[in-house]
Amino acid sequence: MSAVPSAGPGGVLAVRRLHPAARLPVRAHPGDAGLDLHALEPVTLAPGARAAARTGLAVEIPDGQAGLVLPRSGLARRHGLTLANAPGLIDAGFRGELLVLLLNADPQDTVHLEAGERIAQLVIVNVALPEVVEADALAASVRGEGGFGSSGRR
Repeated sequence: MSAVPSAGPGGVLAVRRLHPAARLPVRAHPGDAGLDLHALEPVTLAPGARAAARTGLAVEIPDGQAGLVLPRSGLARRHGLTLANAPGLIDAGFRGELLVLLLNADPQDTVHLEAGERIAQLVIVNVALPEVVEADALAASVRGEGGFGSSGRR
């Protein structure tokens, strides 16, 4: 196993192959935010079905960052394929295999994905890690306790 190289402008994401057929995440184009994740094995989803697609990879996300697993827009457009938990959250301390929780939202057609096919995108983001403190009151705001639909027409 080789040493992790020094950080470039975006830092370093250490990736470990858990299976020899696993494909490392790649950007489709220079500067893309998302790293394409690939299916390790074929996956077939009937209409409305869910599946945990293996990637065969584990990642070491740096402290102060998190990974967001997002749907691929092309698969959503062509097949109605999305993620059951979009976005999926990968915490910095997680070292297990990345699984992509696929959902076939198409009401009629089965979706078949081949091994090696791009199934999702991984975006690494900075996260705030505030200390949680209990408060007797919260500062007032214009919105107050207005919830769903409270910012729409009145």
